[in-house]
Amino acid sequence: MEGAKLGAGFGNALKRHTIHTANAPAAVGPYSQGVWAGDFLFCAGQIPLEPQSGSMVGGGIKEQTTQVMENINAILRSQELSFGHVVKTTIYTVDLDDFAAINEVYSQYFPTEPPARSTVQVSALPKGALVEIEVVAAR
Repeated sequence: MEGAKLGAGFGNALKRHTIHTANAPAAVGPYSQGVWAGDFLFCAGQIPLEPQSGSMVGGGIKEQTTQVMENINAILRSQELSFGHVVKTTIYTVDLDDFAAINEVYSQYFPTEPPARSTVQVSALPKGALVEIEVVAAR
């Protein structure tokens, strides 16, 4: 679907294309690391996988959150974007008791003017991850 147009019959069709970078973990299912839709980049949720090995990082919630944010950073950088371009995030965690620890790491990546955010507790995440984060960025 690379370069597919959305919105046929609605005048100005929205151009869309998928992205991939070797600096972030490969998709673990039938999805793209990110999709451009107009001037918005929708990044797939990232779990704490090391990009080269595809293995889950060791440690607890802080180490996992750091790896997730670094994976997001790699996707953003591959598109010449930064965390300053992020307008919305969604955090999924298996334990809301980890909220403060997640915030401690997360806030290092958004020291000023953080994006809009939702945080949701879920029963499980892929590969047994403790946290997953997805972002939307605008250029």
